[in-house]
Amino acid sequence: MCGIVGYIGKKDAAPILLEGLKKLEYRGYDSAGIAVQETQGIALVKKKGKLNSLEEILKQKSPRGNVGIGHTRWATHGKPSTPNSHPHQSSEGEFVVVHNGIIENYLELKNQLKKEGYIFDSETDTEVIPNLISKFYQGNIEEAVRKAVALLEGSYAIAVLSKKEKEKIVAVRKDSPLIIGLGEDEYFIGSDIPAILDHTRSVYILDDNEMAVLEHQGVKTYTVEGEELDKEVFNVDWEASMAEKGGYDHFMLKEIHEQPETVKKCINGRLTATDVQFDSFNMEQEELNEYNKIYIVACGTAYNSGLVGKYAIEKLARIPVEVAIASEFRYRDPIVDENTLVIVVSQSGETADTLAAVRESKAKGARIIGICNVVGSTIARESDDVIYIHAGPEIAVASTKAYIGMITVQYLLAIYFARIKGLLKDDKSREIISSFRRIPEQIKEVIEKNEAEIKAQIGNYAERENIFYIGRGLDNAVVEEASLKLKEISYIHAESYPAGELKHGTLALVEEGVPVIAVATQPDVIDKTLSNIKEVKARDGVVTAVVTEGEKDLDDIDYRFEIPATNDLLTGILSTVPLQLLAYYVAVERECAIDQPRNLAKSVTVE
Repeated sequence: MCGIVGYIGKKDAAPILLEGLKKLEYRGYDSAGIAVQETQGIALVKKKGKLNSLEEILKQKSPRGNVGIGHTRWATHGKPSTPNSHPHQSSEGEFVVVHNGIIENYLELKNQLKKEGYIFDSETDTEVIPNLISKFYQGNIEEAVRKAVALLEGSYAIAVLSKKEKEKIVAVRKDSPLIIGLGEDEYFIGSDIPAILDHTRSVYILDDNEMAVLEHQGVKTYTVEGEELDKEVFNVDWEASMAEKGGYDHFMLKEIHEQPETVKKCINGRLTATDVQFDSFNMEQEELNEYNKIYIVACGTAYNSGLVGKYAIEKLARIPVEVAIASEFRYRDPIVDENTLVIVVSQSGETADTLAAVRESKAKGARIIGICNVVGSTIARESDDVIYIHAGPEIAVASTKAYIGMITVQYLLAIYFARIKGLLKDDKSREIISSFRRIPEQIKEVIEKNEAEIKAQIGNYAERENIFYIGRGLDNAVVEEASLKLKEISYIHAESYPAGELKHGTLALVEEGVPVIAVATQPDVIDKTLSNIKEVKARDGVVTAVVTEGEKDLDDIDYRFEIPATNDLLTGILSTVPLQLLAYYVAVERECAIDQPRNLAKSVTVE
């Protein structure tokens, strides 16, 4: 996720671009840059680091012109650095591009362009775009852009400047947001509404495979095939603070709703019909067979993601997995050697305890796979291999979309390992992967079908002092994270237990009116979970169940939240979503500081 801005009008572009980038800095803060059309050409100014680094440069010398584009970066391809910063230009500097998204076939395109003599200065996927435009340009920038994007696979929102056609910006969108602001004799581009809200409240919202051409005399919109469109003007009535959150009351809610896109980005380019592939590393069967144990090491929500990962890897690949809390790991002198594979999970890639576990494990000879969200982070650099979750910036302290990204990657690893070992045959693999591809749309369905019902039931939870979560197998892994989410943001005491353990002590805490939330999605143990629900109801507890659509054997429950049918292994993604919403709306009812809960920080960089 990155932020894009653009301006064409009568005013000086650079200050407007910088102002817009400040409104979008939550979308990325690894580096930033602007490009402004000057009399003699296009001036580029870009810098690694947060936006104030760019601002300091512009205070010294700012390009002058009334047409420009800008970008604030969240690194995906290539570490944070000034050369990898946007905007990027073609080899000869005739075309300049900013881009939000991921070009999945960039390497193939890059290699072909290199053979044709095009030069690349960065590690990014984006740089193929201006060079493709240059290749196809024959006097018409719009046509060159159309031909270029026709070759791109993946997601993108792009804005293009050209020395050849100076008073013009061309923008295209596919699977990444882009809006066009309509002002008085001036026009704007933004990834999100906040970028342009100080200047206009009239916008075009581009849909997938649509193009906009901005000139001084106005804006025209087209399909990428060239058919002119008659777009409806959307009038924004949000407050500025709401606009940063996309119209949501809190970043956490926005990030819950972004989870379909998170999963989509996480699996894009990594799934074939029957296999999982990673561009970052490869492992042969002989090497995998040498590992007699896997550790998944992490903290907090990342640790809880490892519980799902353990279940999936053991289920499919039949390799013993231990999930270890990073803050305890190195102090117990772990039994780790060259026959151990250590998977470390950290959203920020800077978690101090997890980083210590990386170094301890490497010293003992283990191979390290890092699962991170932040490109170029310390854990990403120090791991032997790294898999990025591509969730984009997560602003709320309580993780939602990053957690979904973490478990998605661990599902991918489970399939990958099982295929290497020959334990997952083509027909079964094809069925799981087919189900995986439907998960993004099913997350949307879960939200649409359950959000209103969850809001209606909040009174049953918000005034309680204790709430319990139960589940079996994979469902037990899910409720660990669900209870943590409720504690983090609502400050209600919540605990999760394997459902079968209720009778071993916890049942003493269940009395009339106590809420118990049961996740029951696994067919092989659902009868056992239902028996545990009956135990709760016999003590007058109030039971809410998360179940698969059509589940009928639930006469004893008080409330139910449903998820669509999917492969049994993948329910861990879908069943998480209503429980995130439940935690969120309970915290809203209790008037808690949801995005910044007390005593907590987003990235824990001290032990």
